[in-house]
Amino acid sequence: MNTHERIRWLTLTAVLLAITLAVQMIGLPQPITGPVVNAMLILSAAFAGPISGIIIGLLTPLIAFMRGILAAPLAPMIPFIMIGNGTLVLLFWLGRRLIKNLIGSVAGIVTGSVIKFLILSAAVNLIVSVPEPVAQAMQLPQLLNALIGGVIALIVERAIKAALNSRN
Repeated sequence: MNTHERIRWLTLTAVLLAITLAVQMIGLPQPITGPVVNAMLILSAAFAGPISGIIIGLLTPLIAFMRGILAAPLAPMIPFIMIGNGTLVLLFWLGRRLIKNLIGSVAGIVTGSVIKFLILSAAVNLIVSVPEPVAQAMQLPQLLNALIGGVIALIVERAIKAALNSRN
């Protein structure tokens, strides 16, 4: 990667991280924020590569906790949220790489969403002790958030690419 490509990647990653954090800080209900954050993770991988998406996926729960957006009872879940986010991004990217069409992207999103759900569910059921409402929030809602976020990401990616293509 040459200097110009590194600067472009760093700038794009920083902008995508800033957008993702802004979405978290707006204070919308979790059923909106969750899918949008997941969409941003996938869009980051789609436009800047998997390392960008993974970095954003690692930073967002930590920054959300430090800023008070992520409630204190969720603190023990931060490492598992990070791992789940990174897994979602990586499996989306691998699906897209292995099957170079929409089916690959969808397969990556579904696989990544299910594995993220299993990581978070296993964490609250086997590893960490959190209040029951937190445990519930870290299970099925997380699967739905990731799947809905994946659909949003694919729609937004297509719209951005169409806009860029019509501009050229």
